[in-house]
Amino acid sequence: MRLNRMTTVAEPAALSVAADRSPVKLALVIGSNRHGRFGPVIADWFLSRARARADLDIEVVDLAEHDLPTALSHQPSAEVQERLAAVTPKLAAADAFVVLTPEYNHSFPAALKNLIDWHFTEWQAKPVGFVSYGGVSGGLRAVEQLRAVFAELHAVTVRDTVSFHNAFGDFDEQGGHRDPTGCDAAAKLLLDRLTWWALALREAKAVRPY
Repeated sequence: MRLNRMTTVAEPAALSVAADRSPVKLALVIGSNRHGRFGPVIADWFLSRARARADLDIEVVDLAEHDLPTALSHQPSAEVQERLAAVTPKLAAADAFVVLTPEYNHSFPAALKNLIDWHFTEWQAKPVGFVSYGGVSGGLRAVEQLRAVFAELHAVTVRDTVSFHNAFGDFDEQGGHRDPTGCDAAAKLLLDRLTWWALALREAKAVRPY
């Protein structure tokens, strides 16, 4: 006589984690340290939009304020460690980044690449958005090159950007945009997308560290 045996398959344990609803920690990296740069004008405009949101906690990393050496080292001297200490904790604490970059000779500034290369784990499994400015290209060629760099660092770049073509004529003497409708909408979309990715990745890493 053949007996039918009922077997019970254990259900996999459900993974659960309490959702972290604290504001997203956003680091705005001002990527130019060039004398006479236009970046602070655009940074102030962007910050006025970003700081109006209750879901964001913003830190600024301005490369004009941090003189990082260009000679990289896996064993930096005490002096270099002191310089990095003013920057690295801000990047490490961030849930997401917005990189503000001009376009120099069809690419992005050397100071920005230097900041990126001094760090690795600080970028991992975090979203990166871009605000760019320049001439006819609006800095978009610099952005496309940065996407490849951040992909190598295991970061997730957001498709939606804010770009200013021939930016110098777009802002008035008080730093306001002369026709803000389009760029305001672009900034909101960028921040909406970036916040979604930041929350999704933060929750995912709480369950499974990257």
